[in-house]
Amino acid sequence: MEAEGPDLVVAGAGGGLVAALRAAELGLSVLVVERNEHFAAGNNTSMSTAMIPGVGSRWQREEGIEDSVDTFVGDVQAKTRGEADPVVTRALAEVSAPLVEWMADSLRVPLTLVTDFHYPGHSVQRCHSIEGRAGRALLQHLLRRVRESELIDLLVPARLTDVAVGPDGVEAVTIEGPGGSERIPTRAVVLATNGFGADAGLVGRHIPEISEAIYHGSEGSTGDALRIGERLGAATGFLDAYQGHAALAMPAATLAGWATVMHGGFLVDRTGCRFGDETTGYSEYAAQVLENAQDGEAWIVLDERIHEACLEFQDYRDVVSSGGVRWASTVDELADAIGVDRRGLGETVEQARAGGDGAEDPFGRRTWSTPLTPPFGAVFVKPALFHTQGGLRVDAQARVTRADGTSIPGLYAAGGAAVGISGHGAGGYLAGNGLLSAFGLSYLAANDAAATRHP
Repeated sequence: MEAEGPDLVVAGAGGGLVAALRAAELGLSVLVVERNEHFAAGNNTSMSTAMIPGVGSRWQREEGIEDSVDTFVGDVQAKTRGEADPVVTRALAEVSAPLVEWMADSLRVPLTLVTDFHYPGHSVQRCHSIEGRAGRALLQHLLRRVRESELIDLLVPARLTDVAVGPDGVEAVTIEGPGGSERIPTRAVVLATNGFGADAGLVGRHIPEISEAIYHGSEGSTGDALRIGERLGAATGFLDAYQGHAALAMPAATLAGWATVMHGGFLVDRTGCRFGDETTGYSEYAAQVLENAQDGEAWIVLDERIHEACLEFQDYRDVVSSGGVRWASTVDELADAIGVDRRGLGETVEQARAGGDGAEDPFGRRTWSTPLTPPFGAVFVKPALFHTQGGLRVDAQARVTRADGTSIPGLYAAGGAAVGISGHGAGGYLAGNGLLSAFGLSYLAANDAAATRHP
């Protein structure tokens, strides 16, 4: 007779920690397995800006912001041109406020509403984050709660390589660690191993438009959940979806952040000229940089006002401390300092000044802020692939489904392992989509696993 195992096995110690914490709160014993021993600083949760949409949260009400599930669903469908999975989108919209409030109340995560600017595609301010807006700090809050729990065991480094499914659903998992391979009985599994961004072959097959960009994500995102799910007959979807980012500051490979743009900055190439509307979103603009800028190299041009506003972000502070912002007292001096054409940059700054009066520029950008004033700064950036946004099909409870729509009992997927809500390509990504899918689907999976636990 097989020994009794945990009620739930979670593969992945990023968003998967939410599944573990919620399941433990509901009385389940949990084993979390994580393949990367440096996950606390190297998984995609830790590398995020810690933004989580919460629709109708108490923080929104305190600010007098009116929001609704239908409004958020409408924003997602508008950004994805109607392509986002409707079931998952609505499920995440409905759970988003309970999720962020539970994180604040039960996990003691000090969340607040981000109100200093709008992210592209969000019609109202609904993103919640922590001080510094750094994913690694958010992950530390989750890890502290995990270590306090008597019902959660964390096994690192260890990799979930297979899930055994019988007539009644999940029966066991196979885990490989330093000591070898082990079969562990369980009735429920959450695949939260992210997507396949670290597998160049899969990226080239499914997302060729971003395959030449720098990969800036977890080294463990090699498609484990995709392969396991497909072996079990799971359906997949949106494998061409991804989150890119056009603002990876080089050479330190730190995130400059899109607040630089939303506060009035812009990107130029070596000619000193812009090549698109940056405010469409940082995800889709990564491919724009690859396509239009020579060697995929660009500079974010800003001023001291923008610089001060962006110091709210720990990632931007890291760029500053690494010497990633070059300063000059005039436009010509800045052009010389960063090696771009003087005339082109001068004309671009003047065009931006005209945009500050509300005029639409040649690329359709309207959301200009106050015109730049000296001193001027610039950050050298390259486009990056952060993580893929497609994966296993799931239902409204995060249960993995087959092609016929039936679920595989006891098998769940969250975050980059699941289909997500970004539609196809990069254009549908809204700020916070990644963490909402990771945390929200994990939360829903834990609720369902507890409700359907075998006696």
